[in-house]
Amino acid sequence: MGENLKGKVAVVTGSGQGIGRSIAIAMAKEGAKVVTNNRKPGSTGFAIMDESLVKNLKSEEKETLKKKSEEAKGDAETTAKAIRDAGGEAVAFFGDASNFKIAGELIQTAVDRFGKIDILINVAGTFSFSPIWEMSEEMWDHVCGVKPKAYFNTIRHALPHMMKQRSGRIVNCTSGAFKGGGIRQAHYSAANAGVVGLTFAVAQEVIEYGITCNAFAPNALTRASFEIDAYEKAMPEGQGPWVFNNYKLPLNMSPSPDDLAPFICYLSTDDASQISGSVFFVGGPSIHLYSEAEWQSSLIKYGGRWTVDELKKQVPMNLMGMHKSSTMQMYEIAKK
Repeated sequence: MGENLKGKVAVVTGSGQGIGRSIAIAMAKEGAKVVTNNRKPGSTGFAIMDESLVKNLKSEEKETLKKKSEEAKGDAETTAKAIRDAGGEAVAFFGDASNFKIAGELIQTAVDRFGKIDILINVAGTFSFSPIWEMSEEMWDHVCGVKPKAYFNTIRHALPHMMKQRSGRIVNCTSGAFKGGGIRQAHYSAANAGVVGLTFAVAQEVIEYGITCNAFAPNALTRASFEIDAYEKAMPEGQGPWVFNNYKLPLNMSPSPDDLAPFICYLSTDDASQISGSVFFVGGPSIHLYSEAEWQSSLIKYGGRWTVDELKKQVPMNLMGMHKSSTMQMYEIAKK
């Protein structure tokens, strides 16, 4: 057991499985008392796969999916029990944080059981695949109802407690998908971009209270990883998750979620009090800091309004120059 989080109380949403589970257990090992959380008792089952898709898999692919699904099973109580069995303190809370009232009850559980809340780690998320022109309103709302909605809910309820004690750490899980990424997930990309924007805004508002707010985009082998792999194999050619195949992540190169937990623990310590409003990419031994979005080039006309004919001449070389968007770069590489 470490002592970097000794005396701290943490709430970790989405901690029944995968990344959230690893973070919750790691925090307890560093001395924190933890409230674990997921929507309901028992395994949540498949995220995107269903029996009709499973039927399209080869027999060995079905066995691999079944095995990995069994290994990934867990809920808030199994995580809390693992913490208690290791000598730590933890209590499970079942409930959907995308519901404002339930999110309040989750935060209040930490205050009632352990006397306060020092750390809020938002990991809960969901995903699906669809071309934007076929996406239903229900599919959009389902994904965006978790990120950033549930994150707002928990932050909203946790902040009054943190502000009163003039200290706190908030860490939100986003995804590299906030920049796009070649996956048929416009809703997921928008949801994770919303997490980044929320993180920036919260960090600015609460820094005077001694509260920090950061975000991380993980690369880890989770249920999402092996389901995406199975989904790709089950779908017809050209209808899988990837728009550009050269950008897909090899499943065997994804590190364990346990590998990223130490960095999230670090961001939650008193030593990280000067880090706020930052977004990191974390995977295995690699930690990367994203740059903030800033103007890259400018085009200014003095003494009047631009005309379209003027812009046709000026934009290509003087504003865009040799710059090509990441989308254009991906497209050109994919064509080769």
